[in-house]
Amino acid sequence: MIEVQGFHKSYDRTDAVRGLTFRVQAGQVLGLVGHNGAGKTTTMRAIAGLLPPSSGRLRVAGFDVVEQPLEAKSRLAYLPDDPQLFNALTVGEHLQFTASTYRIANYRARASELLAFFDLSSKINAEAAELSRGMRQKLAICCAYLQDPSALLFDEPFTGLDPPAIRGLKESIRQHAQQGRAIVVSSHLLALVEDLCTHFLVLAAGEKRFLGTRDEMRRVFQRTNAEAMSLEDVYFHLTEDSSQPNKSRVELPVNV
Repeated sequence: MIEVQGFHKSYDRTDAVRGLTFRVQAGQVLGLVGHNGAGKTTTMRAIAGLLPPSSGRLRVAGFDVVEQPLEAKSRLAYLPDDPQLFNALTVGEHLQFTASTYRIANYRARASELLAFFDLSSKINAEAAELSRGMRQKLAICCAYLQDPSALLFDEPFTGLDPPAIRGLKESIRQHAQQGRAIVVSSHLLALVEDLCTHFLVLAAGEKRFLGTRDEMRRVFQRTNAEAMSLEDVYFHLTEDSSQPNKSRVELPVNV
């Protein structure tokens, strides 16, 4: 569903992402993790067609993001880390606008289900400017799900959400994966996505440090006493000294 081949992005003389290759298949939830500035948002914006790659190929559902942008974007929903809403539109009008943009017929029943799931039904007539940060985030999620996309990109989606909302969002992501969507969730906090993702892609200084399943990530290193390192320990080991580009990488031969 999502294919990235040799993706490279430079800004002037700065390389934000270098030679990144990975795939996300239907039913998989890929955790894109790394410190701030690792290249996560750059990668997601490029897949979404909002940022042209310096080199490499990106595809969504088989469509090239650069050469076939409308076909690719129509099958993708992207939730940025700070969704920009129309402050003068109500919650209900946002969903109506999304349905009109993506030509979704008979959207009202699905919209009502989403608002109820994310506890926004009572806010249907409230303007976006009146909503809290968490409510704005949940409205953006509802709009993304309403599109019924083949692939979803969530960039730091838990920002501003309270614990019940975080639990609900995770449940909804699992449901969509079970229905055959390919999903990417970025985070700089591994603890937030450890129980959610089926696979992990660890970035540091714009480069891939690890690509594989949760269990494979745990098995990458062993302590001297043969006790397996925790996932968080492995993550810090993989990303330490990320400013040194020649540091040896650990990568398993796993096709994600």
